[in-house]
Amino acid sequence: MTSAVSIQLAVLAQRRQELDAERHRIQKAYCLAVLDHITAKVRQVCPEAVYIGVAYYGKTRELDLLGVLGEQTSPLSGLPWLWETSDEEHPLAELAAEVEVDVQTALEPYDSPAWATVRRDSASDGNLWLVELPPPDRAVRIAELVRGHHPQAIAIVVDGRSGGGRVIEVIEGVAEDGTDSHVRSRWPRECDDNLTRLVAQIFAIPALADRHLVPADGRYSHPYGSTTSDLVRLMPLPPTA
Repeated sequence: MTSAVSIQLAVLAQRRQELDAERHRIQKAYCLAVLDHITAKVRQVCPEAVYIGVAYYGKTRELDLLGVLGEQTSPLSGLPWLWETSDEEHPLAELAAEVEVDVQTALEPYDSPAWATVRRDSASDGNLWLVELPPPDRAVRIAELVRGHHPQAIAIVVDGRSGGGRVIEVIEGVAEDGTDSHVRSRWPRECDDNLTRLVAQIFAIPALADRHLVPADGRYSHPYGSTTSDLVRLMPLPPTA
């Protein structure tokens, strides 16, 4: 009897662990889906929108919506306000409550991947945090960033174990021996941070992962000495304008 109970306990503990891991994956995907949902609504009304501005209170983990901002027009200029919540005549005012709730939901978990889109506005003296809206097509944006430094890139090798997502190598066509030509990435820190964030989001959203990530060759050798796993994938890059 004791042996049977121990076996049952072990099986249930394993099952609980698997379900917890699955719930965690679904929660991350849900946070990004909520952010995508409100981004689409905001851009439908205000196509120039780049950031949602919020006041964030760390002790309570609550926020107040402040408005929507556009992109910086010059290195010396600040981010332009496209709408502030005090303007009740603006079309975005009708979405204010929904925007606030959705951003709060997307950032609710401590480890939500949506937090990677948030930064403090260093140009502001107040409590202004910027939530960068995701690009309409993450794969195309990744391709643009990669080809800005590797124009011949046709694919990248990505690792979903490192902070959720990391570019390990760039594939620039085919070498003389017929194999893929792998090169180490060459781009500045800001570009690397942007790519890491976007690749992590591709991994986190099952529909995007299924669409854009394919298994790496079984003979693939990780350049940093790590063992290969199902989270080392090949991401073919789509065409860019």
